[in-house]
Amino acid sequence: MNTPGPAVRSTVHGYPRIGPDRELKRAEESYWKGASTAADLEEAAAGLRLDTYARLRAAGIDDIPSNTFSYYDQVLDTAVLFGLVPERFEDPCAAADADGRLRRYFALARGVQGAPPLEMTKWFDTNYHYLVPELSPAVRPRVAGDKPVAEFREALEAGYPTRPVLVGPLTFLLLSKAADDAPRGWSPIALLDDLLDAYGRVLADLRAAGAEQVQLDEPVLATDEGRAALGHLERAYGVLGGLADRPEILVSTYFGSIGADALRVLKESPVEAVGLDLVTDAEGIADLTAVSGLGSTRLVAGVVDGRNVWRTDVPAAVATLGTLLGLADGISVSTSCSLLHVPIDLDAETSLPPELRAALAFAEQKTREVALLGRVLSEGTGDGYAAAPAPAGASFVDARVRARLEALGADAHERPRERGAPGVPALTTTTIGSFPQTGGLRRARAAHRRGELGEEEYKAILRAEIDRVIALQEDIGLDVLVHGEPERNDMVQYFAEQLRGYATTENGWVQSYGSRCVRPPILFGDVSRPEPMTVEWTTYAQSRTAKPVKGMLTGPVTMLAWSFVRTDQPLGDTARQVALALRDEVADLERAGIRHIQVDEAALRELLPLRAEKRREYLDWAVGSFRLATSGVSPSTTVHTHMCYSEFGLIVDGIEELDADVTSVEAARSRMELVEDLGRRGYRRGIGPGVYDIHSPRVPSVEEIEASLRLAVEHIDAGKLWVNPDCGLKTRGYEEVEQALRNMVEAARRVRSTL
Repeated sequence: MNTPGPAVRSTVHGYPRIGPDRELKRAEESYWKGASTAADLEEAAAGLRLDTYARLRAAGIDDIPSNTFSYYDQVLDTAVLFGLVPERFEDPCAAADADGRLRRYFALARGVQGAPPLEMTKWFDTNYHYLVPELSPAVRPRVAGDKPVAEFREALEAGYPTRPVLVGPLTFLLLSKAADDAPRGWSPIALLDDLLDAYGRVLADLRAAGAEQVQLDEPVLATDEGRAALGHLERAYGVLGGLADRPEILVSTYFGSIGADALRVLKESPVEAVGLDLVTDAEGIADLTAVSGLGSTRLVAGVVDGRNVWRTDVPAAVATLGTLLGLADGISVSTSCSLLHVPIDLDAETSLPPELRAALAFAEQKTREVALLGRVLSEGTGDGYAAAPAPAGASFVDARVRARLEALGADAHERPRERGAPGVPALTTTTIGSFPQTGGLRRARAAHRRGELGEEEYKAILRAEIDRVIALQEDIGLDVLVHGEPERNDMVQYFAEQLRGYATTENGWVQSYGSRCVRPPILFGDVSRPEPMTVEWTTYAQSRTAKPVKGMLTGPVTMLAWSFVRTDQPLGDTARQVALALRDEVADLERAGIRHIQVDEAALRELLPLRAEKRREYLDWAVGSFRLATSGVSPSTTVHTHMCYSEFGLIVDGIEELDADVTSVEAARSRMELVEDLGRRGYRRGIGPGVYDIHSPRVPSVEEIEASLRLAVEHIDAGKLWVNPDCGLKTRGYEEVEQALRNMVEAARRVRSTL
């Protein structure tokens, strides 16, 4: 790679790592099952990395990143690189070979018997997850691995000079948590100087291997916490930039503006380049103007959206880049963030409507857009430059939907204050919704989709699975049952396939965490519900048992967060359209006799703006859309909601405002932290803290779950406590699920008997 100079260059922050056909998922899961070796997994991973470099070169990208590959996530990789691993994962008998290293690595992410995994939460305001490092003053950072150097050398030997990418020290420490054995009041940022020393050694190793530039990702600077850490920022990049034995340093920021103060610190530090997200909000250019430009510091300008799938408006992007030429001596055109968050290749899609397809760009297409913009800026011309892109969002207006929303009265968001009792015992046991999706179910669904399995035959298979799930739950002793969702491929895609205004893809896979991949649908137009979506299966399940069965829906905010959403109108307006469609479904479920209805808002915390000043506006429309979807039910119907892995402390007030009767949340990995917070605040509604971590293959013991419940009872009245897993069970196997649920029911029985 040539050292960046005044010429305009092109680059990306990162690229999807799962492979065009989810090769990484298959290789990892084969290894976990013992069906392949560590060498097999490493060979598959190396092939995916080399394929990525080839794709980026073919697209015309000048500066190719490396070390963006991960078996699970980049924050976990950083913790392992610097030896910041909790003692419970250190096995003195473990082999030091590749298999031993991989087993420990995956134990950190997934847990093993006797060693619960690291806590998992969302990567800023995305649906990507990371493992939260547990740090303490007892374990000092040190260079304990060589992944960045090894992957750089691998690429170089294949003919690809690259720019290694690491999570920056400030982001790593501010995203970490104090371990349980850390002194009270101790913060991971206290390790900054030791960590900088370790980073310095890695930089020296990369320089010795031939790296000319390294990228240090600092997205935390887009948050209030990051903006408040200017002293640490100045310290970090004063030290690293001042090292004599290092490559050039690009400090990459994304997911929003970092503010003029932080930008000024970076400008005045001895780093060679700064990356800015110029898509997420409009403040980035104002920040540059406020600091009078970057001068000799290269600007990596993120003008191609790395998080959504709409084509770049090339003329508008060229105009933006033109204004930047006077604000930095050197410019690199880039994506706003890593392309990890979008599918790989639009060419793999064959069934999208032509008018929608014309408006889209996946990772492969976005790299070409970046390269094109680089050529336009440096040469003044570029192939395809004259072609005007389709308007972002490619919206389709439905006058009936808009008229219905305008006609809603002021009471459309309100439920009666006095509500009927749900008729369930204290410490009510239930699950979040889905049960394991067997290979037989997946094959039947695929055969039905291909037209190889008739409608009635397919429905008979689904009814038989519901019968089995209901019988199993009754045998286990659960109090409120679910139908198991055998008909659903995904909690968002299932509904998107039945709502107008959405399109779904065939191969648009995106990594969520580890081997877990999802296909986010594309919300391109006004949303409406042509017919009931869940009533048939929920009422069938209720007919098979005398116990109550919950109806299961995905809430409006989550339907937006886990989709690629139109950009031509405010998110709040789109959320209200989805909410109106769900309101119709809720009403149909209630009319059919379903008295527990769960509207999952797994992503409520996820979409929370990174800056406090923008959160009230978001919560107003997010809460309002949920209440629009649920407020039409009678006082005797119990409204549930569920939220996935996130740090909930910032939205406790929002959870209260949802006005749901019961909220189930992740709590197993975070050790009931939210329950303690809710107790301090006097939370009065029902709460279901997860006591079984479904993202780990380990089965929690009765005693472990009992201890969690006794902790919860200390903070919340037992009559308001529900007992459930952290999340849906579809990714797990029946053997482990059945035992875990039996342990959960027994633990609830033990605690209930002592109340």
